[in-house]
Amino acid sequence: MHRSYQPFKPVTNRYLQKRWDQNNYENHRSKVNFALPVVDTTGIRTPAHIQLKLKKLQLQDERLSAIDRENHLLASNLAGIVCSKGLVDHRNQYHLWSLNANKRKQELLLISHQNQAIYQRITSCPSEYRRQLWLDDWEKMQRRLDDISRYPKGLANKQVSSQGEICNNVVIYKQF
Repeated sequence: MHRSYQPFKPVTNRYLQKRWDQNNYENHRSKVNFALPVVDTTGIRTPAHIQLKLKKLQLQDERLSAIDRENHLLASNLAGIVCSKGLVDHRNQYHLWSLNANKRKQELLLISHQNQAIYQRITSCPSEYRRQLWLDDWEKMQRRLDDISRYPKGLANKQVSSQGEICNNVVIYKQF
């Protein structure tokens, strides 16, 4: 008896109730399998111009056509080498001729002459600064500083204290 179908509600025919319950269950499972979500969780669709990337395809085609053209040129050069008599053109003595070379040389000479003239004018004129007066004033100021200072520069370097030591011409005092 434990293996027989036990319905939830009291019924007259267990066999029929089992079939009906099984059909209801299968209908329910098929509805669950085909049910669509209420909230759309899919992402936004990628636009076609981003998926296809026409510019990238165009650049790739151009690159491939350039490669094909270069391959064709190389193949024709190789065919020319194979069909030739085997002579090698190893002389590369090409003279570059410029139609504007003479004019450029003349302009360069003119500019260099002008620069030399400017340099001569600058070096020939005397200085407007009175450097000797500045040096005299500086020496006078240094003498006054030495007169005013407690320890003049020349004596401070030679002075030795009984409590200190001389280190690189600077007196360092020991603390006791």
